[in-house]
Amino acid sequence: MLKIQNLHASVSGEDGGADILKGVTLDAPAGEVHVIMGPNGSGKSTLSHVIAGREDYTVTSGTVTFDGEDLLGLAPEERAAKGIFLSFQNPMEIPGVATMNFIRTALNAQKKARGEGEISAADFLKAIRGKAKLVGLSDEKLKRPFNVGFSGGEKKRMEMLQMATFEPRFCIMDETDSGLDIDALKMVGEVVNALRDGSRGFLVITHYQRLLEHIRPDRVHVLAGGRIVKSGGPELAAELEASGYDQFIEAA
Repeated sequence: MLKIQNLHASVSGEDGGADILKGVTLDAPAGEVHVIMGPNGSGKSTLSHVIAGREDYTVTSGTVTFDGEDLLGLAPEERAAKGIFLSFQNPMEIPGVATMNFIRTALNAQKKARGEGEISAADFLKAIRGKAKLVGLSDEKLKRPFNVGFSGGEKKRMEMLQMATFEPRFCIMDETDSGLDIDALKMVGEVVNALRDGSRGFLVITHYQRLLEHIRPDRVHVLAGGRIVKSGGPELAAELEASGYDQFIEAA
């Protein structure tokens, strides 16, 4: 589904800036949950942003394809319409924009780009309330401007609400578990497991094994020094929890 080959990327606008990603290669088939772990500064968030199309980064070499199509040649909104979703590590606030309007507008923009009919206000309201209950957000929160006045945990719940609503084909979760309590971690696991099927893929970026107690991954990859230096099964996450990243930093 998602195929990354020898990907190099740097921060845009930095003349002669060194690559942050230094040859990432990764295959993430449909139906699988892949986890990226690694030390701070290893390039985990950069990888997620490059896949989603953030303009702050420049791909200097390598390829990223989605269902065999070149992803790097598409604008961010085109990638979203193809089914690429990014849950942000630090979700932003949008004062003056109502949460319900924001999510419905985004959903209908994606439907229009795919040639599908838009969802009516009544059908959207019915659907969003059910999903808001799943992620633990009240009707009062849905009436606020987008993320304004939300705690860090509530903003992460809002990210999960969007993921559950859009039902993307490939979900990238950039440290969604950071700052979450036990109940919120369980909620994230419930959303992922509810969406998990044979046609949808996940790339979960995390520092800790605790999220993986609720989401059992198919593969775990260690990203260090801008490269994937080791891959394995779920047991690799437990090994990292016990021994840390020092050996992989030295290898990188």
